[in-house]
Amino acid sequence: MTKLANRITAIAVLAYMAYFLLLTVFSHKENRSADENRALAGRPSLSLSSAADGSAARDMSAYIADHFPFRTEWLKLNTRLRSGIAEDIVNGVFISDDMLLDAKTSERRINNGSVAAVNSFASQYGGALYVAVIPTSSGVYRERLPEYLDYYRESQQISDFYEKLSVSIKRIDAYNILKMLNENYIYYRNDTKWTSYGAYCVYRTVIQKLGFLPTTFDKYTVRHVTSDFRGNLYNRSFCTAADADILDFYYYPNGAEVVSCTGYYNSGRTADKKIYDERQLSSDYMYSAYLGDDVPLLKIKTNVNNERRLLVIKDSYADCFIPFLLQHYSEIDVVSPELLDEPVSSVVELSDYEQTLILFGIENICRNGILSPLEG
Repeated sequence: MTKLANRITAIAVLAYMAYFLLLTVFSHKENRSADENRALAGRPSLSLSSAADGSAARDMSAYIADHFPFRTEWLKLNTRLRSGIAEDIVNGVFISDDMLLDAKTSERRINNGSVAAVNSFASQYGGALYVAVIPTSSGVYRERLPEYLDYYRESQQISDFYEKLSVSIKRIDAYNILKMLNENYIYYRNDTKWTSYGAYCVYRTVIQKLGFLPTTFDKYTVRHVTSDFRGNLYNRSFCTAADADILDFYYYPNGAEVVSCTGYYNSGRTADKKIYDERQLSSDYMYSAYLGDDVPLLKIKTNVNNERRLLVIKDSYADCFIPFLLQHYSEIDVVSPELLDEPVSSVVELSDYEQTLILFGIENICRNGILSPLEG
């Protein structure tokens, strides 16, 4: 009887393995994972050289892992099991009571290449240069993190970066503004970035530094366009402990209007763009509804009649911030250096701008090479 039971068990296990193998091989393959907001591994090409150097095995392993049947459901189950046994960190994401936080902030260090790039840009630019480095949610809500994750604070990271900049560069302290307002909904619960309201709070200080009076909050009509946003921290952890987030569009009914919004690609192709692109709300990453899909250069023209032009050099933190600038400039040119394949000075004529704002999240300031197009 024991032998029969063992045989039945062995057959069942083999059948189970064969079933999942067949599903992995023959099931429909997606190119992207909406839940993880990333491209999935493609089918590897096998060759003698790839077999010899081991890359074929690595590529095949990645392919199988990315296309394993019911992968998303397994990952979500894994998160529930780990959080159920009081494991607070899943794939580098700390699970707080009501929000997710990046647990890897203590691993970051200011990249000296970023410092050199900004200083190089300042040396070739004749106008007024402003820099605003934005903390992540983990930086502003650091008291929620375990003490052992908090030995190198984002406030110190930002201060270190500012201290290394040339004296001619005007630094804007976003950290203390956001820290003071941290009881408000200024950061997403499922993403490292600030909300539109968080961006507005910093805008009030930035625009005064740039020489304008800020538009008061009561002038805006705020539209909640979705309450189902789950961002990059959810993509990493698959944790649903925190409520989904709200995305807001800010409109100024009696204010300046956008005359044109044009995206420029490295290939020379252009495309009409929108400040708020609602089509992106059905995409893998809803946050891209702010300014739409990222492009190397975005030129925005308004009906503000002051002939003032602003250059903004930015990462994704600025996407929900830029709409607040529309009331003050006749033209705003927006450069995403990460997407450029040539220096910023080759894409725009720097002498056309009296003011330039560099606005980046601390995450990208610590990345290698992202600001290198500012040099040259």
